[in-house]
Amino acid sequence: MTANPSSPLVVAIDGPAGAGKSTVAARIAARFGLLNLESGAMYRAFALKAIQTDSDLDNREELGRLAERTRIRLMPAPLGNRVFLDDVEVTKRIREPDVTAAASRVSVHPAIRQWMVSMQRQLGASSGIVMEGRDIGTKVFPDAQVKIFLDAAAEVRGQRRYQQNGPDAVPAEAVLEQLRERDRRDRTRAESPLQPASDAVIIDSTDLSLEQVVARVEAIVSERLAASH
Repeated sequence: MTANPSSPLVVAIDGPAGAGKSTVAARIAARFGLLNLESGAMYRAFALKAIQTDSDLDNREELGRLAERTRIRLMPAPLGNRVFLDDVEVTKRIREPDVTAAASRVSVHPAIRQWMVSMQRQLGASSGIVMEGRDIGTKVFPDAQVKIFLDAAAEVRGQRRYQQNGPDAVPAEAVLEQLRERDRRDRTRAESPLQPASDAVIIDSTDLSLEQVVARVEAIVSERLAASH
């Protein structure tokens, strides 16, 4: 695949929960001077809005109306994006377990995904970006110059998520069960199910360190940049 040098570089990183997408995307964005456009953080922010308004997470019409009066903004920062919901910073709040669970439920609705995709395309239209999620290379930016599908065994991803949450949070067994349920919903949803794009490079990080994964993705991006010039 040869990138169009006149188009901003788009790096799409997809994969299941706990695969390390957010960390890798942040590293790649910093390395190549690109905007890190976090789809997961955006869905979490909308899920928080639904929680705050006591909205029915399974009612697509109600959520559609809620989306019309929701504003989400990402602001780059040295340690990762700051996330704003209706001009209020929610960076830490959206990482809590109740918001994580709610994000998985609201994201299955086609109308919400279409609204989110439209907003993401607008944010990514003016500059080069790295974007991670579950349907970036297949739905949001199907013409992305670089597509990565980052995966790992469920047990490894569950352990990573448990360590990320800390020992005082949900027990490891419960984290793994939640992750498997998230996988099931993501892979079987009607709208944009989780799957690699046909032209994605698949990286299984089960037996790889973070540095090894980042190095592989950096090499792929560098190769595509060289090919585009």
